Amino acid sequence: MTHRASRVLRVGSLTRVEGEGALRLSVHGNEVDRASLTIYEPPRFFEAFLRGRSHTEPPDITSRVCGICPVAYQMSACRAIEDACGTVVDGQLAVLRRLLYCGEWIESQTLHVYLLHAPDFLGVGSFIELARTRRADVERGLRLKQAGNAVMELLGGRAIHPVNIRVGGFHRVPAASELRPLAEQLRRARDDAAETVRWVAGFDFPDAGCDNDLFALAEPGTYAIESGTPTVMPAPSTAGLPADSDRGLATRTFPVEEFSDHVVETQVPHSTALHSQLDGRRHLTGSLARYAISGRWLSPIARQAAQDAGLGDPRDGVVCRNPFRSIIVRAVEVLYAVDEALRLIEAYTPPPRPYVDVPPRAATGHGATEAPRGLLYHRYTLDADGTVTDARLVPPTAQNQGAIEEDLRRLVTDRLAVDEPTDAELTTLCEKAIRNHDPCISCSAHFLDLAVERR
Repeated sequence: MTHRASRVLRVGSLTRVEGEGALRLSVHGNEVDRASLTIYEPPRFFEAFLRGRSHTEPPDITSRVCGICPVAYQMSACRAIEDACGTVVDGQLAVLRRLLYCGEWIESQTLHVYLLHAPDFLGVGSFIELARTRRADVERGLRLKQAGNAVMELLGGRAIHPVNIRVGGFHRVPAASELRPLAEQLRRARDDAAETVRWVAGFDFPDAGCDNDLFALAEPGTYAIESGTPTVMPAPSTAGLPADSDRGLATRTFPVEEFSDHVVETQVPHSTALHSQLDGRRHLTGSLARYAISGRWLSPIARQAAQDAGLGDPRDGVVCRNPFRSIIVRAVEVLYAVDEALRLIEAYTPPPRPYVDVPPRAATGHGATEAPRGLLYHRYTLDADGTVTDARLVPPTAQNQGAIEEDLRRLVTDRLAVDEPTDAELTTLCEKAIRNHDPCISCSAHFLDLAVERR
């Protein structure tokens, strides 16, 4: 470790994360005084240019927020608009929406597990290097990604920025016969997904914990994806437990229309992206939160895979609070999404119409779904003819920024307590820690120059 009074170390860009930004660590002795995740969020104006548009347009417009999880934005937009208009989409149309969302979970979570995260645990710098030494693993990941893309293409019209989704349902729905080849591909993908869980469970994981409230949707009886009630599991410290406690605490819920009363966004000096607090506390949304809150409702095959991978049985109140082990939880969610997609296909019968009418009315509507990276909230206010007069979008990565900063502060402090890492080693450690959260910085952010200030 350098003994100079201060030092600034800069990394021009971070690979295997969407976007670019900066991290500043202020280190005093062996303590990290402050970890500031600085995000250079250029004005994208999505909320502004949604105003004045027809109530039928937000699903198509907001899908352009993210090319990795466009369905999440489309589904949250649809739910909010339909809520404002007093319309309920159910039956086989709801089934098709969940099936489409499963496709996005498969392709997005697989992308993170194989292309972005696994290289950290296997001592290589990129997916390309991984392909040279572990070709069979890489091919398995590509097959899984292709299966997710196939679901997106069939139901959404294309894999990126789907064009078949509309308020009230779809422009076109598939015949049952069109889903049979997809089911064959998904059955093969289920084997690949199960092997993926076994593969990542064999990685070496540092000891770590996160002392944040966990926040996710919950829908009793099923693993929440495209709908549910906002649910909070308190941080271990609220019960006097250590940050890495493997026991969950009692959860509390609130209606989605009260989201803005509980999740408050503020501007911080070091970032152009807003920071969020949940009832005045840091919170974490995403795979770890979903597994803690809804893990007991995984399908039997996914739940057994989680137990075999060392995550414990979520029905016994066991949670995973180690961010490095989030790669296992994501792999379990891929397996669940494949298995759930097959269940939905087997029970599918085409609805009589591809959509239900959504007549406009003057009202405010709220919608939330579980993007691969966490809870995504939309709110729209309409006038009587359906014109959007106000819009608010709260992506998961923006909500997670405070939790990421705390994870970095804790992780670096723990490392400084046992040895004297160089700035290069600290940079690598921080980049790995940030990749644990799979931040979609293009939704709310950009990423990573590192400045280490030592005193």
